[in-house]
Amino acid sequence: MRKPPPFQSQYEAAGSLAEKVAADGAYCVGAISAFSGDEARSADEVFLEQNARFQAHIADAEALDALQAELVFSLDRLTAEVSADLDSFRGLTLREKMAGWTSRQRMWRMYTERVREAPVIERLLELLTKSDALARLIAGQRATIIERHRAAERGLVDIVEQRRRLVDSIDIARLKMKELNAKALTTQGRIGVYGNRAHWEQMETERRALKAEAEQISAREHEMRDDSQRRERFIGLFQSFVDSANGRIAACNVLLRKLMIDVEERLIIYQAQVDTDRPGMKMRIKPELFPDIAAPIGLFEKGMLVAQDLERRKSRADLEFAGRFPAYAEPLPETSGAPLIDTARRRLRFSLPFLRS
Repeated sequence: MRKPPPFQSQYEAAGSLAEKVAADGAYCVGAISAFSGDEARSADEVFLEQNARFQAHIADAEALDALQAELVFSLDRLTAEVSADLDSFRGLTLREKMAGWTSRQRMWRMYTERVREAPVIERLLELLTKSDALARLIAGQRATIIERHRAAERGLVDIVEQRRRLVDSIDIARLKMKELNAKALTTQGRIGVYGNRAHWEQMETERRALKAEAEQISAREHEMRDDSQRRERFIGLFQSFVDSANGRIAACNVLLRKLMIDVEERLIIYQAQVDTDRPGMKMRIKPELFPDIAAPIGLFEKGMLVAQDLERRKSRADLEFAGRFPAYAEPLPETSGAPLIDTARRRLRFSLPFLRS
């Protein structure tokens, strides 16, 4: 598994890219909403320009999703490092064991103080702060994408409906041309056969009028056909934007789902690592301090986070995350179903190794 780059630099890069993606996304939605078949420039010129901008936006959006996945991944790895560090607290130090020769109470007091003074708690709080910022970034992206997806989809539906009506008009024009040409041919066949010369001249005038009307309709049909083909090209381009937005909403859902479950894991580690009844310890984690991850913190406040239940949901979220972002897939653990917290050693109040793949 490759080592993730520093979180802060990645977060700043994602924030900058998110601003660019938002601005370009607004342009794309505006182009769809303002689309018209009447353009002063050539269809090819307009299409090439917009195709370049749309494709660049889609590529940037995919890069942003990858960056956000990298951030979720990096926090998960940092959590794994904290979890691994907790293993050092399973046993007693030599000094603590020596103290236990004279006083087991003093031995456990020394152990407890060592655990409390370790930087693990500050690292967990820092992870929660980063999780809150990342949740805000992803949730903000998701809200913007949903709004623009709806606007773009409405505009695309209108354009498709306009093209459908245009195709119907083309069909009607072709039928009308066929009818006029048939009448003109019939009239031409009657000239010189029926009536007198004046009548023949009248029929010739009618024939010419029928042909002229058919040619006008033909010219209009040709314009409508060109317009229909032009719209078809843009419909394909706009559909790719809508599909990309829809895929990004799904990606944000996956990222947020994993991030929130990972936050629950961090809270369980915190809850197991410290005595939350100790004055001030629980107050360090409040929904108002971390508003964008308030839901799992609400469960933490109510004591409703359960490690055994989390293991199952985290496994499912990790699989979904790896399916969406294969670059971050991890190999399956040799032993499945290993608990996050080993509760077998009950004598140590803070004996909390976190077994992770």
